[in-house]
Amino acid sequence: MKRFSLSLVAAVLVFALSACGGGNNQATPNNNNNNQPGTETPGATAPSGGYDAATAEALYKNTCAGCHGQTLEGAVGPNLQKIGGTLSKDQILEVLKNGKGQMPPGLVKGNDAETLAAWLADKK
Repeated sequence: MKRFSLSLVAAVLVFALSACGGGNNQATPNNNNNNQPGTETPGATAPSGGYDAATAEALYKNTCAGCHGQTLEGAVGPNLQKIGGTLSKDQILEVLKNGKGQMPPGLVKGNDAETLAAWLADKK
């Protein structure tokens, strides 16, 4: 029975970690906003500027939403809806680089990590 329990825990852990994203996904901006008020347009910069919000959102949906939810509400991973009020861009980059808790390191790297960290830092 103990061996079965250990195997079950290991299987759940593998599933949870694999749901965090593949790391090699290419971001594709969502162009289906039909120019409705309150939707972002491709190429638009977010409040702090310096990054493309549509690209950041696509990165999030392709890499992070499996654990943090489609609207940052949290799932297996913590709620990120107000992460910008808690962590700075540099602190978020540190988590992306080194991981934290059950989040593995390096899921998003380089310029993609910079874009995603800036976008998340704007979430307040």
